[in-house]
Amino acid sequence: MQSSRIRIGTRGSPLALRQAHEVRDKLIAAHGLEESQIEIKVIATSGDAILDKPLRDVGGKGLFAKEIEEALLGGEIELAVHSLKDMETKLPDGLRLGCLLPREDVRDAFISLRAKSLAELPSGAVVGTASLRRQAQIKRLRDDLAVIPFRGNVQTRLRKLEEGEADATLLAFAGLSRLGLADRATALIEPDDMLPAAGQGAIGIELRVGDEATADLVAPLNDPTTEIRVTAERAFLAALDGSCHTPIGGLAEIKGERLYLRGIVLAPDGTAWHETSREGALADAAAMGLDAGEELRARAGPSFFED
Repeated sequence: MQSSRIRIGTRGSPLALRQAHEVRDKLIAAHGLEESQIEIKVIATSGDAILDKPLRDVGGKGLFAKEIEEALLGGEIELAVHSLKDMETKLPDGLRLGCLLPREDVRDAFISLRAKSLAELPSGAVVGTASLRRQAQIKRLRDDLAVIPFRGNVQTRLRKLEEGEADATLLAFAGLSRLGLADRATALIEPDDMLPAAGQGAIGIELRVGDEATADLVAPLNDPTTEIRVTAERAFLAALDGSCHTPIGGLAEIKGERLYLRGIVLAPDGTAWHETSREGALADAAAMGLDAGEELRARAGPSFFED
């Protein structure tokens, strides 16, 4: 095992730091390291700096990883910790997804001071979200609601809600749980009603291709079940060329020795959608995701994916 200091790159939000500390603690436990042997390096990203515009207008979710990946490629850090749903399906040349921590709850949390659930919001109520996927699925379920942009970290969005900028918001329950804020969830939305983002609830560790020392270091942290599930989901997303311009939801679940995948692509206003599902062997996760994505791309047609 490498003896030099291990540098972990991360965004500076409370959630990102919590996830980086989780990786640090797991490395310490797995290898008997001292805390002083691991440095957590905060790297400012464009996604965190640009808060006055929707992500789809300024470069997409990759802006949450761009500067971190540049630091990784430049040798300033040995590994990067990301919320997997914020990672592009095609990583920069020279980088790879090297490890996945055990996945948390994949569901979206409904948070409101006015209603107990999305269904109970009064007609005309305002829901704030930064996610086009959530926007489209909200409008699919409740076309009488108004949806407005809602950027910022978890704490910022909760504050905006308390200040009355919206009547409700949706956040990943996994993020709330990691921050010790699970009790802030008014209700959880089941995947049957709203499919999560591909990879939601999973933490990914990104490495340089060829850095076998770091790969060996993080190997004990990898969760095979999570790896199988997100392999299917990210293959589905990749087949659709998923970006912040098209609302896409996908979820793979393992039941016994079988893998079940559901996927959906929607118009941003929720007025049209195409969905599909697959069942197969665990070893076929990538092929299942690719096949499901190609089916929906063909069914929807090119115009469905135009910005």
